[in-house]
Amino acid sequence: MTLARIENDVDFLPEEKLTAHFLEGKSVGLISEAGCPGIADPGQSLVRWAHQNHVKVVPLIGPSSVFLALMASGMNGQQFTFHGYLPVSSSERKKKLKQLEEESQRNRQTQLFIETPYRNDSLLKDILEVLRPSTALCIASNITLPGEFICTRPVSAWKKNLPDLKKKPSIFLLQAQ
Repeated sequence: MTLARIENDVDFLPEEKLTAHFLEGKSVGLISEAGCPGIADPGQSLVRWAHQNHVKVVPLIGPSSVFLALMASGMNGQQFTFHGYLPVSSSERKKKLKQLEEESQRNRQTQLFIETPYRNDSLLKDILEVLRPSTALCIASNITLPGEFICTRPVSAWKKNLPDLKKKPSIFLLQAQ
């Protein structure tokens, strides 16, 4: 099996080489250093290419921080929406957070989103500024790593005790109460 390493949806195995492998009847595996390819992680471009070229795609179970966070949050796992990254601008992000809270309330749905590790603190600051005190917030950080942190509390409780999220991969979940 040939392994394709994907980073930022750019493959390190040229398309013509992939095509040659498939024409020879060889398999190609897509792996990720951290996460689950195609779920909040690069990989969708290779999978899309495979479908466009009539290559069978076989998903294999692997760690997905998005699903692990949802499982450990205690929030609604029957109805949820993953939003990926929120806007970078604080004012736009605050608007989006209010929309997510309203959507959660209206649809009784968990809202999940992520941020780059170096912007976690600014995202958390905005969350605590705009969400209602009773809204449940789960912060899941360093999932499956030493120092893993997963905790769900009302927004009001987070204001009293902030976690250290500097440079730690984190997922945020909210559910309006």
